[in-house]
Amino acid sequence: MFFIIGLVVVFGAVIGGYLMEGGSIPTLLHPLPAEGLIIFGAGVGAFLAANPMNVIKRVAADVMKPLKGSPYTKAVYMEVLMMQYEVYVNIKKGGLLALEQDVNDPHNSAIFKKYETFTHNHHALDFFCDSMKLLINGSAKMDEIDMVMDAELDVHHAENAAPGAAMGALADAFPAFGIVACVMGVVITMGFLDQPPNIIGGKVGAALVGTFLGILLAYGVFQPLAKNIDAVNAVEAYYFNCIRSGLTSFGNGAAPITAVEFARRNIPSTERPGSGELEEVVRQIKPR
Repeated sequence: MFFIIGLVVVFGAVIGGYLMEGGSIPTLLHPLPAEGLIIFGAGVGAFLAANPMNVIKRVAADVMKPLKGSPYTKAVYMEVLMMQYEVYVNIKKGGLLALEQDVNDPHNSAIFKKYETFTHNHHALDFFCDSMKLLINGSAKMDEIDMVMDAELDVHHAENAAPGAAMGALADAFPAFGIVACVMGVVITMGFLDQPPNIIGGKVGAALVGTFLGILLAYGVFQPLAKNIDAVNAVEAYYFNCIRSGLTSFGNGAAPITAVEFARRNIPSTERPGSGELEEVVRQIKPR
């Protein structure tokens, strides 16, 4: 919502100031189709040339995120804390092998099926279950499992940063392509030097619209879009660190309630459940 409000303010301020100075909207709009084709066409072409297909797909998937906002709400964090507590308390009662079938087939697990937002997040589900398999199988020590999780998170965060970086690079290119459009307009104007001043002035003004459009799109639209995508994707790191902290704490011998408290401390303060609130909820969860 605030992204849309911001765009309205940007365009309202620019167009409003232009009109206050006596500018004419038709004069501004007349060269826009040609100038827009040059700037957008060159920008899209450069974007396609600069990025591999996997990044292009990620940008296409992430471009609407500023309108939707972060999916990681307080309720989502509470759910992942409850999920972790139920897993840990069942291990405490029945041993590690009691959860072997659950982590091997989480979509048919009676435990995991209770927590829909977690199971629908396939990255988080795989991250947790693959790490639990190492713990259950005894194939790695806890510090080794923590190192594996840390390495996986580094890869995941780098992938999450790629769409915002690609969009930011596109935004940085728009002013240059605006200058290209302007120079081409000046070249065209050179062929009209024998015309009256008002004709030449109109051609020069049309050329300058290219510079205006490139700068406006860069710093008024695409740069804020890139920053917003980065901010939304960065929030996911807290969710994964919440899972990692809880699992490593439990694997190092912490009680289930202590492990989820460690996990809770990794949640941003704006979405973090209170300690008493969490304890009240998880105390209602009984091992099977």
